[in-house]
Amino acid sequence: QVQLVESGGGLVQPGGSLSLSCAASRGIFSMDDMGWYRQAPGKQRELVASIPTGRAPNYSDSVKGRFTITTDNAKNTVYLQMNSLKLEDTGTYYCKARKYAINYWGKGTLVTVSS
Repeated sequence: QVQLVESGGGLVQPGGSLSLSCAASRGIFSMDDMGWYRQAPGKQRELVASIPTGRAPNYSDSVKGRFTITTDNAKNTVYLQMNSLKLEDTGTYYCKARKYAINYWGKGTLVTVSS
């Protein structure tokens, strides 16, 4: 069992940057992979970025080159650095951890990109 708590969401202007954090209640090293998902208003949840433990990250085409997912095992924390934000990046961002076939979800943090 693991609890995930996201933080760092807020209001940001287009072209701006924001950094999200996901703090896990126990070592993320024990997870198979970590990921960030988002859900825009009126839309379904979609994968933004994922990182298999100890391996290179993956990104959706829409955020590739703008977002960066990183992990800090010592702090049991996963980060999502978001740069060059666009209006369509608006949504609730969720942290997910996976161990085998079990997914653990955070409650989300709201990111609003608006001028």
